[in-house]
Amino acid sequence: MKRRSFDRRPDGRVEIDLCFACRGIWFDRYESTQLAPGAVIELFGIIHEQSADPRPLGERLPCPRCERALALTHDMQRSTRITYYRCASGDGRFTTFYQFLREKQFVRELTPAEVLRLKAQVAQVRCSSCGAPIDLARDSECRYCHMPLAILDADAVRKTLAELSTAEEARHRVDPTAPMQARLEGERILRRLRQYEGRATSSWDFDVGSGDGTGLFDLVSGAIDFLMTD
Repeated sequence: MKRRSFDRRPDGRVEIDLCFACRGIWFDRYESTQLAPGAVIELFGIIHEQSADPRPLGERLPCPRCERALALTHDMQRSTRITYYRCASGDGRFTTFYQFLREKQFVRELTPAEVLRLKAQVAQVRCSSCGAPIDLARDSECRYCHMPLAILDADAVRKTLAELSTAEEARHRVDPTAPMQARLEGERILRRLRQYEGRATSSWDFDVGSGDGTGLFDLVSGAIDFLMTD
């Protein structure tokens, strides 16, 4: 893992451990709630940078602090189902980049109508959680990690980034010396979202190529690429 420093609220810095090989984040106790709004935007950009397939997590994940096995935990964030790996001793939790996006309400599950529409265009997609292929002729969820088909939600991204940018701007009014890069990045992504006007507003268009089934598409990372590429 590599340690990265992020803004903490209400002030200061917090050190977060990132595993780029498995595309995951280790949060010590309370660290996930200490992230400043701009730090969430910054992590959104980091997730975009990691385009390689994730390394399989394995059956046993040790806690980086006490080395006890982490327990797979199912939880709810608002109305969204999320999973993470929790230390029974309370040292913290490990969450994948994908689950972080779900937790922050960037990602939602496809509706039955959207699943049917997707099946009409492609034969396979890539699971955004574990990277395994999903055969749409047979399945509407991943056979390996059992995560349902999900997509980056345009309305949710717009709402969440607007809230984060506003909160980050308010934080800078309190501390005018704090760096402005994260808030500016959030505004840049929002400008990219405005370019999406005229296309689907409640969900991303399934722009997945020719529809001949020869490609393998990740519905989440493809939408992030659209947002983060100038």
